[in-house]
Amino acid sequence: MAKWSSPPTPPAAPWGGDGRHEEGTAGHAASAGLSVSLWGASKDMQESFIYAVSALAMGVIFIYMILASQFKSFLQPIALMSSLPLTLIGVVGALLLWRSTLNMFSIIGVVMLMGLVTKNAILLLDFAIRLREQGVERTSALLQAAHVRLRPILMTTLAMVFGMVPLAFALTEGSEQRAPMGQAVIGGVITSSILTLVVVPVIYCALDDLKQWVSRKWGGGAVSTNGGEAA
Repeated sequence: MAKWSSPPTPPAAPWGGDGRHEEGTAGHAASAGLSVSLWGASKDMQESFIYAVSALAMGVIFIYMILASQFKSFLQPIALMSSLPLTLIGVVGALLLWRSTLNMFSIIGVVMLMGLVTKNAILLLDFAIRLREQGVERTSALLQAAHVRLRPILMTTLAMVFGMVPLAFALTEGSEQRAPMGQAVIGGVITSSILTLVVVPVIYCALDDLKQWVSRKWGGGAVSTNGGEAA
């Protein structure tokens, strides 16, 4: 009498591996007419990421609206908000340095940075705009603004960095889970503060040149090199 034996079942890949076991399970389920969905903690984490990204997008929109109303311009807020992408360089670098992951707490730190790093650009360009209204040439106004505003920018940056040190290094009891938030804030604040002094004035000059070109092209009036307004 013949004896039938089934082939041995390969061992399942452990959770957190390369994901081939999960992909194979999903493929077999799809071929059988079934669907695979996340539940429990995985579903909650996915929803939390979606809510955090939505909050980040809404924060950027509100920042632009407030800056546009305060500076009475649609172009100047773009130069001010150019410091926001610079924070991502420091966030990624800090997480790699500490060997942390991009989790919910680090995303909360990124949302916090959206409101923190904009102040450096505001301090710089607001002073430069005031000087230009007094008749100072654009390049000289930006250089004077960078020289005068360097101290308050460094003071606020160092205060934020040292305030986040206990959280970033997990010096308190049970703070290991929240450490990526402090690490993201420290990296983002440092890089944005340094690069703001270089990148933001360049973008401001480019947008100001664009504004003057549009005024000459379509407005037909003379443009002042100090105030940047059409005559």
